[in-house]
Amino acid sequence: MSSGTDSPALGPPGTSDPVIAASRPRRFPLVPILLALLALLDLRVELQLLFDHVTLTSLGEAVRNHLLAVMVLMFTPSLLRRYR
Repeated sequence: MSSGTDSPALGPPGTSDPVIAASRPRRFPLVPILLALLALLDLRVELQLLFDHVTLTSLGEAVRNHLLAVMVLMFTPSLLRRYR
């Protein structure tokens, strides 16, 4: 049989070691940043209209016509935490 240190429940050796985890450089989360920039690019005209005249109708139309871009912007903080 195998010894207690090779238990599959513990995972691969060294994955839970805080010293090894601390020595890894932090990566910059490019995917969420790129998604947010593309969403802002998609909403560019609607944002200009909203800055000129904020109405409930223009806000509703922006959300209705660009739902994916609005959802990406809403979930960007969660994506940033997930990709760190």
